[in-house]
Amino acid sequence: MAVAAVFTALGYYTFTRRQTPRLADEGNNTSMDKIKKTDEEWRNQLSDEQFRVTRQQGTERPFSGEYWNTKTDGVYTCVCCGTPLFDARQKFDSGCGWPSFWDAVIDKNVTKRPDYAHGMTRVEVICTRCDAHLGHVFDDGPPPTGQRYCINSASVKLEKRDAK
Repeated sequence: MAVAAVFTALGYYTFTRRQTPRLADEGNNTSMDKIKKTDEEWRNQLSDEQFRVTRQQGTERPFSGEYWNTKTDGVYTCVCCGTPLFDARQKFDSGCGWPSFWDAVIDKNVTKRPDYAHGMTRVEVICTRCDAHLGHVFDDGPPPTGQRYCINSASVKLEKRDAK
């Protein structure tokens, strides 16, 4: 079985050819050049819900997002810029009502920062490339990381993995 590696400015990700994700041509960005757009440009690209979640740090209702209960194999990319963020093989059912992952595909693709909104102390997760709000990360996940990335479905797009 052939092994392929994707080399990017962020590092590399190795996988067997059978596991290779087939990413959409549009928005499949591997460079870490920062993307800056006006609110008007983002509104033209995104749905109202995607804009509210990713650009205004919104949260979708639990158990309402497209991917909260999805078992489809693939890679979850940023809905704004196409950066690979999470692998379906690292997804688990946390019971929280949002897609949950125990790790990011490449650590440098996501940025963590303190979030003190709504009278809580949390760690916000954003896309490093375009600063899209993705969700939050908590220290109550399963091994091997012990982390639970709690991600809004509206902030990601699932790129199905080829069945080859």
